[in-house]
Amino acid sequence: MKNTDCTSKTRLLGIDIGTSACKTALFDIRGNIAASASEGYPLRRPAPGFAEQDPEDWWRAVCLTVRRCIEESGTDPTDIAGIGVDGHSWSAIAMAGDRVLCPDPIWMDVRSAEICDRMPAELKERLFSVSGNPLTANYVTGKLLWYRENLPDVWKKTEYLLSSEGYINYRLTGSITWCRGEGYGIHCYDIAKGVWDRSVCADLGLRTDILPELFDGCDVIGRVTKEAAAATGLSAGTPVVAGTVDSAAAALGAGVVRPGETQEQGGQSGGMSICEEGPYADPRLILCSHAVPGLWLLQGGTVGGGGVIKWASEQFGRYEAERASVSGLSVPAQFDIEAEKAPPGSDGLIFLPYMAGERTPVWDPDARGVFFGIDYSKTRAHFLRAAMEGVAYSLLHNLETAAESGAKITELRSTGGSANSRFWTQMKCDMTGIPVSVPNSDNGANLGSAILAGVGTGVFASFEEAVAATVREKRRHEPAPGMKEFYRAGYLKYLEIYKRLKDLMRL
Repeated sequence: MKNTDCTSKTRLLGIDIGTSACKTALFDIRGNIAASASEGYPLRRPAPGFAEQDPEDWWRAVCLTVRRCIEESGTDPTDIAGIGVDGHSWSAIAMAGDRVLCPDPIWMDVRSAEICDRMPAELKERLFSVSGNPLTANYVTGKLLWYRENLPDVWKKTEYLLSSEGYINYRLTGSITWCRGEGYGIHCYDIAKGVWDRSVCADLGLRTDILPELFDGCDVIGRVTKEAAAATGLSAGTPVVAGTVDSAAAALGAGVVRPGETQEQGGQSGGMSICEEGPYADPRLILCSHAVPGLWLLQGGTVGGGGVIKWASEQFGRYEAERASVSGLSVPAQFDIEAEKAPPGSDGLIFLPYMAGERTPVWDPDARGVFFGIDYSKTRAHFLRAAMEGVAYSLLHNLETAAESGAKITELRSTGGSANSRFWTQMKCDMTGIPVSVPNSDNGANLGSAILAGVGTGVFASFEEAVAATVREKRRHEPAPGMKEFYRAGYLKYLEIYKRLKDLMRL
């Protein structure tokens, strides 16, 4: 339902609960950033296969970043028409009242791998037919099964389940909700109808009473409470929409609202989202409901994206970090300059970016990162370039898999931190042979969430109007002649290296 009382207001707030940090941005109704802020939080790995966070850390970061945006921009909080929140996928936050019962296993957590592996093939086929997604340990379903087997007290006490953005929405409004963009994480979500199929839960032996009501991303699900207003600096009564998963928000923020348009994700993780007019599933990929009702996203989701360069910066970027204040360049920007010294193809050095297992299209929680082809001639530049090329190869692997399924891809719209690298973006363009457009906003997911708030509160009459008003092209890359063919040999070797090593990775 639209809230036309908000149409005269001039600000929209987008909150992105990322894997490593909360990023908040305040926009005007033309998509220009009035202020942005980021606040990090820890990722804990208490055991092999575990990757968990404390949702309270997210809320603390939300409070800090929202206050900073309001103060930095000098915005009157009453001028904020609406708030949209997106979050990283496949969280399983077990709640009792207002209490989180255990740390949240996030998207890269694969503790339930053994449980998922022993599921009967017939049941897996049924789950795929309903949800459009394969049963793997990354999804929420496996985590719920793990709770049932390993944390019976938590399982018994759980009153309702929340996603990452659902938790922040709850803290803002007190409403218990689940957005359709996050529905695909639980295999009882009927991807075609957008409803819970509770018979599938019964087949899995999962409780249905803990599943919240489903909402479209632009639905207003509540308003900021007095308690949340005091904590964040927002105005009590500000509308909050249901929001969506971060990848769908980023796709919307890149202007992907028509079939065939494709967003390339270059944040902590990597991947792509192809807009589809129907729920066309492929077991090698991910299918989710788009933030735009009536559309779907066929996705590739990888663990290796900007996180590879972040890891390299932390482990090998001390020199660049010390020079940053003098050069005025960030560590990744300095890495670009260094990597460009190595030739395309890195003289045969190939990197597998499987730094925490891998999702699409191999679905292998045991996959590990590999540098292949090291000899005395290889320099630091070779390693940096090979790392970037490895991430680009993983993107190509997903795009080719989608093309085999019949997806039509005409243009990539690159978002996330790595989109700021002209060098890396051109590399992806050359390797895939697909033109790449870089939208004006560096905060694609934030903008997508703000657009959801704008549509939900009546600031925009439609998603098409919202995208036309807020999304503009900052720069464009065209494939260099002959480079797609040049990279083909390295890409085929990249695929063969994993094929030959994957069994060893399990030992």
